[in-house]
Amino acid sequence: LPPPSTRERPPGCKTVFVGGLPENATEEIIQEVFEQCGDITAIRKSKKNFCHIRFAEEFMVDKAIYLSGYRMRLGSSTDKKDSGRLHVDFAQARDDFYEWECKQRMLAREERHRRKMEEDRLRPPSPPAIMHYSEHEAALLAEKLKDDSKFSEAITVLLTWIERGEVNRRSANQFYSMVQSANSHVRRLMNEKAAHEQEMEQAKESFKNALTGILTQFEQIVAVFNASTRQKAWDHFSKAQRKNIDIWRKHSEELRNAHSEQLMGIRREEEMEMSDDDSGDNPSKKLRVDDSALAAQAYALKEENDSLRWQLDAYRNEVELLKQEKGQLFRTEESLTKDQQLQFLQQTMQGMQQQLLSIQEELNNKKSELEQAKEEQTHTQAMLKVLQEQEINVLTVALVNQDREKNSEKRSPGLKSEKEALLIGIISTFLHVHPFGANIEYLWSYMQQLDSRISANEIEMLLMRLPRMFKQEFTGVGATLEKRWKFCAFEGIK
Repeated sequence: LPPPSTRERPPGCKTVFVGGLPENATEEIIQEVFEQCGDITAIRKSKKNFCHIRFAEEFMVDKAIYLSGYRMRLGSSTDKKDSGRLHVDFAQARDDFYEWECKQRMLAREERHRRKMEEDRLRPPSPPAIMHYSEHEAALLAEKLKDDSKFSEAITVLLTWIERGEVNRRSANQFYSMVQSANSHVRRLMNEKAAHEQEMEQAKESFKNALTGILTQFEQIVAVFNASTRQKAWDHFSKAQRKNIDIWRKHSEELRNAHSEQLMGIRREEEMEMSDDDSGDNPSKKLRVDDSALAAQAYALKEENDSLRWQLDAYRNEVELLKQEKGQLFRTEESLTKDQQLQFLQQTMQGMQQQLLSIQEELNNKKSELEQAKEEQTHTQAMLKVLQEQEINVLTVALVNQDREKNSEKRSPGLKSEKEALLIGIISTFLHVHPFGANIEYLWSYMQQLDSRISANEIEMLLMRLPRMFKQEFTGVGATLEKRWKFCAFEGIK
């Protein structure tokens, strides 16, 4: 049967309650059944049908719980006293709880000891103990005060002795000599400070020179980008290349402006330091500022004004670009790569569309060629029939017919309306200035600007009606095959 629900497990539980035992069950039988779960330390059996079993470890209790729900029968007897259904549950024993508390206290002690060891390890070392004043120690301290490497340690000891009250009438002279030796280090410290200041000024000067060189190179790079964006070179780049050049140009301009601001800040600091130095002088020196200094200051102000004007122009250009880009921020390199991938995909799509369009144009050309071939075939068949009929007639009749045909050909281009005459004049002028001919689409696009209602078929039929004025030629081979119309009226006159 499924094991019945148990109570909540007490902390450190090693004891189980076993109920539903047969009345005739002994401690030996109980031990024989439950010792397979682990080492049993104690069995407390009641006169009723239950007992308490204590194991050596906590995990053994979990194995004993699995025996709950089984039926137990002694031997082969079916008597009620020899059978029963086991119920195993957690038992709350004081011994288990006491051992668990002891274990928790031991773990807490170990944790406190570990933390204390960690704090002792991380604690800074204690300062060395200050020795007591004596004449011998004072003589040693005076020697240490003269040494530059041991001065900081010796001055601490001297300060402690004076604060302790070791100075008296007898030791005053000795303390005075030590204070005098401490004072002699002031000049050394000032010299060290001056040397460090000189190093700092040299470093500032080298940094300013390097920054000026970097700024000039940035100016050259920006000039290259500006030259690339001019129409003479800009038209030869692709759309993706133009976009990348525009992004690089904006990035370089931002870096150039930042570096120029940093350089101008350094120059302003230097001018402020110079003005502070001038203010520290006497007023008579201020009045004696020569013209060269004024000219240099005016030149510096002029340079600063020019640089500020350049920065203002750069900011205006950036604002215009930002307005054009509809507030898009400067993107990271990952987004740039994504944009480049999108651009490449768009280019491939455009290429595929162009290929499809060219294939469609080729199909349309082939259809028109097929239609023209059919028309020519029907025309040749009609001509063959006419020739067969003419062969039957006499030669003289044929000559008369030829004259009649010539007269009919001269009469056939009879125009139906003034519109057709106007169209023929415009088409003749257009084809006359195109000596190599023009296809019907090109001619129709030109005529449509004059009359939007005219169709390409109408123009083609008009051209076919006048074979002595306009003739049709095929140029190209294969996919590049093209049908063009030419003006040939002057050839007929010759």
